[in-house]
Formats: sequence, structure tokens, C-alpha cells
Amino acid sequence: MTHTEQVIANALALVEASRAARERDQLRRAAWQRKVELSRPLPRPVQLPLALN
Repeated sequence: MTHTEQVIANALALVEASRAARERDQLRRAAWQRKVELSRPLPRPVQLPLALN
């Protein structure tokens, strides 16, 4: 493998690693956002029905 081919291979590997890291970060942020959405308090009190049948 020539030096030029090695440089190109290294650059492609760097691009792929960067893409994978970005995708992992997006998944982590999406999971965090879901947790935040679930942990938000309700805007007003909610009375749940209680069926006593």
C-alpha cells in the first residue's frame, strides 16, 4: 500500500469513526430527552377514576 493509499484509508476511517460517534451521541440525547419528557410534572392535578365495581 502506498503512502497516498494509507492516508486515504486513514481519512476514511476517521470519517467513519466520527459518523459512528455522532450517531451514538444522537441516540444518547434522544434517550435523555425521553427521560426528561417523562419526568416533567403534569400541568395541573389529575384525578384518576376509581372503579369500585
